[in-house]
Amino acid sequence: MAARPPLVALKDVRLQDGPRPLFEGVDIAIEPRTRACLVGRNGAGKSTLMKIIMGQVEPDSGERAIQSGIRFANVPQEPVITGETLLDYATSGEAEPWTAESWLATFGLDPAKPAVNLSGGEIRRAALAKAFAEEPDLMLLDEPTNHLDILAIEKLEEELISARCAILVVSHDRAFLNRVTQTCHWLEGRRVRSLNKSFNAFDEWATKVTEEEAESLRRLSKTIERETETFYRSITARRTRNEGRARSLAALRAERAERLRDVPRDLHLGVDSGATSGKLVADLKGISKGFGERTVIKPFTTRIVRGDRLAIVGPNGAGKTTLVKIMLGELAPDTGTVRLGANLEPVYLDQSREGLKSDMTLWDALTPGGGDSILVRGVSKHVAAYAKDFLFQEGQLRQPISTLSGGERNRLLLARALAKPANMLVLDEPTNDLDMDTLDKLEELLETYDGTLILVSHDRDFVDRLATSTIAMNGRGDIVETPGGWTDFIRQNPGFLQPGTHQRPQDAEAERRSAAPAPASVSAPAAPKKPAKLSFKDAHRLKEIEGLMETLPADIARHDATLSDPDLYARDPKAFDRAMANAARARAQLEAIEVEWLELEEKKAALEG
Repeated sequence: MAARPPLVALKDVRLQDGPRPLFEGVDIAIEPRTRACLVGRNGAGKSTLMKIIMGQVEPDSGERAIQSGIRFANVPQEPVITGETLLDYATSGEAEPWTAESWLATFGLDPAKPAVNLSGGEIRRAALAKAFAEEPDLMLLDEPTNHLDILAIEKLEEELISARCAILVVSHDRAFLNRVTQTCHWLEGRRVRSLNKSFNAFDEWATKVTEEEAESLRRLSKTIERETETFYRSITARRTRNEGRARSLAALRAERAERLRDVPRDLHLGVDSGATSGKLVADLKGISKGFGERTVIKPFTTRIVRGDRLAIVGPNGAGKTTLVKIMLGELAPDTGTVRLGANLEPVYLDQSREGLKSDMTLWDALTPGGGDSILVRGVSKHVAAYAKDFLFQEGQLRQPISTLSGGERNRLLLARALAKPANMLVLDEPTNDLDMDTLDKLEELLETYDGTLILVSHDRDFVDRLATSTIAMNGRGDIVETPGGWTDFIRQNPGFLQPGTHQRPQDAEAERRSAAPAPASVSAPAAPKKPAKLSFKDAHRLKEIEGLMETLPADIARHDATLSDPDLYARDPKAFDRAMANAARARAQLEAIEVEWLELEEKKAALEG
């Protein structure tokens, strides 16, 4: 069977971006009805390459071959919604109204909804509906899963797999790419390498390519060393021979310099977990929350202890951020109680990027108090050096944030958050717009982090790699908590996130028990009844501990205030030593009683059922 001609093919495409080339000899072909991904680092030029494929950007040189009459559809990284209604927007291309209405409904949108004041997820779904409705031959999607919840991502996966058009997608979402793609194109070092396999095979292949190129560079360096030594040993040889050898050596050095320039810089991430928090981080008992007539959280109980890695998942609008704010003590529940542990130093990375104003510069964002230095985990560091750790060029420091890409803005948020000591990290959608190399570095950092991690994310692979337990919210107030990550949650709670009624496992079990017929009476003596509550001694001790947990943090704060006097040691060394000893003793006592409190609470929960 003859190979099908490509819809679009680029041959030896070159494009200059300022003083250096962005692309140099790019070859890529998109065949009909293939689903391909384009991966590469932030700033490598993926979005620009997609524009060249669509003919929106003209390359400096090279060939672009295209089949006659081909229809494109494009979902950019930041879609702009126009028109009065979503239907107006969806039909602003070549889509028929009935087709556009159908696709808007497929992605859960009302065609008559005004095209203003939309959430990030609604904007993304509207752009996807418009692209599908245009029935293209080639659909290009730039980070299509950003701002989509897990249900919308799964719906998109289903539609892409059954689509009759070719797909080229830029994405950082590994689970999405694993399911959707058949071919991989890797933009690295100003060239494109292609793998005729799904993304499942990408990491192994990319590692092998990288190792081969590192070995080739090592051999080149050895050749230069050998030729340099030979050149300087042969200065007594004929002049013409020396000139030829000098030219050859200069060419080798130029080749090495060019190849080294294409070696990507590493992102340097670090985090300081600060002072150790108490064993207990947060204890939520029977908390609920509603807004107006809508119940966001039905009565829910959980406990977070130091070192937990908790993921919170669910549809957009399910109340994940509300639950996080209750956990942090920033929002009071309608019912129930919240007990926060001692010595918590949380850092909250907010998905809305609050605090980043478009007209402020990168320098301003890193040094909100002014100056040219930033305190990085207790050590002063020049702002340019710290920005470089996050792959920012010095020339970007005075540029407004509005000029940064989505990935660069997210790296800036990480830079600000990770500069502060934190024994509790709360990351709300941290993976949006980040490339895979940055995600891998972030995962490595969080895997070794010894504080408490709360992660709100729609990235299933990211959750699977990091979470030790997962809280899922279905948007109807129901919440379940499952040990493990996303895969464990889905296996144990099938259908929980799907629209419609779904009972929590504990509610279903209670209903089953109440509906079961009463057992027939028998004459055998009844077994001794298990105590349904703590003994008097344990209950008294629990109440005593709870009182200490209220007063000890204030004692610790008082001792710390005494120690904060910089002249205390010189003025009264004995008073300084007493304050140090008292503070250490109070911290040790708090740690011990928190452990005892947790044990008694677990015993109480077991007795009650």
